[in-house]
Amino acid sequence: MNQKLLQLSIVCFLFLSQGMVAQINDANTPLHLLKPEYPTPYGTPDIAEVEEVLDRVYEFLDEGTPAKIINTRDQSEVIDFKNLDGNVAFAPATFRLTSYEWGVTYAGMLLASEATGKKYFEDYTDTRIKFLAEIAKEHRGKSYENSPVHSVLHPGALDDAGAICAAMIKAERRGLDADLRPVIDNFIQYISEKQYRLEDGTLARNRPQDNTLWLDDLFMSVPALAQMGKLTGEEKYFDDAVKQVKQFSERMYNEDKGLYMHGWVEAMEEKPQYHWARANGWAVMAMVELLEVLPEEHSGYQEVLHQLQAHIRGLAKYQDGTGFWHQLLDRPDTYLETSATAIFTYSIARAINRGYVDKLTYGPMTILGWNAVSTQVNNEGQVEGTCVGTGMGFDPAFYYYRPINKYAAHGYGPVLLAGAEVILMLKDNTFEINDSSLQLKVN
Repeated sequence: MNQKLLQLSIVCFLFLSQGMVAQINDANTPLHLLKPEYPTPYGTPDIAEVEEVLDRVYEFLDEGTPAKIINTRDQSEVIDFKNLDGNVAFAPATFRLTSYEWGVTYAGMLLASEATGKKYFEDYTDTRIKFLAEIAKEHRGKSYENSPVHSVLHPGALDDAGAICAAMIKAERRGLDADLRPVIDNFIQYISEKQYRLEDGTLARNRPQDNTLWLDDLFMSVPALAQMGKLTGEEKYFDDAVKQVKQFSERMYNEDKGLYMHGWVEAMEEKPQYHWARANGWAVMAMVELLEVLPEEHSGYQEVLHQLQAHIRGLAKYQDGTGFWHQLLDRPDTYLETSATAIFTYSIARAINRGYVDKLTYGPMTILGWNAVSTQVNNEGQVEGTCVGTGMGFDPAFYYYRPINKYAAHGYGPVLLAGAEVILMLKDNTFEINDSSLQLKVN
């Protein structure tokens, strides 16, 4: 027992022995050292702890999303993919292998492999992407309406094309031995030539109203275009990606708040601003992904960088004390949402790791974001607290009461990305508790 503790014990004994109640006060206790009751873990996680969370997610997804197809006539597994007819379907699974959410998951698995050195993460993506490409090869040119890869062969929206295309190009660039290029080219053709656009070339939809911009579509297009520019060296893809960021931002970015609105409708005289968290996540992630491959000498590089920095400044203002962000970012009476928090954590960590923003400023809040996200991965590896798929609304009730569900696919890829990027940040930086608060250690 050290001398100060012994003295404190003696004082307490004297108080109690004289029938007095010892009171903790400024005179007898260093109050600034009292431990706060944080609702989420506070401090730096060990890399091994982050890896353990990623492993849990991997195990849940690997079991729940088999790379198998079955014969729909007798439910038997199809082993030989040569000359597949139209009577096949994916084996029963927890999630859809061709959804945009799974495009994010494929990218998250690749990054997790890079960060941890564990090949099974990469194998998860490689196996399933190759699997999709093999089925697509056999069904290409056929009129199989019930083909399990119908959305791959005949994308009808950016949701069908962008995220999976970006993940496929990343796998291709990493050297995956698979016939991916026909699928990639088909996706890019859809994005570049077939998706509806406004007169100035801004990617748009005609739902829920004509000439509507969905902030989500920045992510459903820009990373794929950017990756295609890197893959082919053709500047037109970079130009289109930069144009989308610029023209979406001109219409949808609120400079005072530092946030984007979720939807913009051309015909509305006044544009309602609902700053939905996950859509803002798609936007910030799209800019990070674009800068990753955009040549610094490109005329739009600095504009995209400045827009990213402004958006991150805005997001930082609205982080909750728990480390999460709210469903509507600027309305703290909406619920705390996991998928957006994971996307912000990933994007800000990657911006730190690439030198786009100051790590001294944003490092601690990024760690807090991960600590919050990690509490939402349960023992089975399921991600809780994620808002289900969400269209566009122009009244608050729509966003306030969107359900959450552990089977909402939107949470899994972002958790993998966030954990992986935080690992990379922890490898290159040291954080410490300094005067009770988390700080980046400066040597």
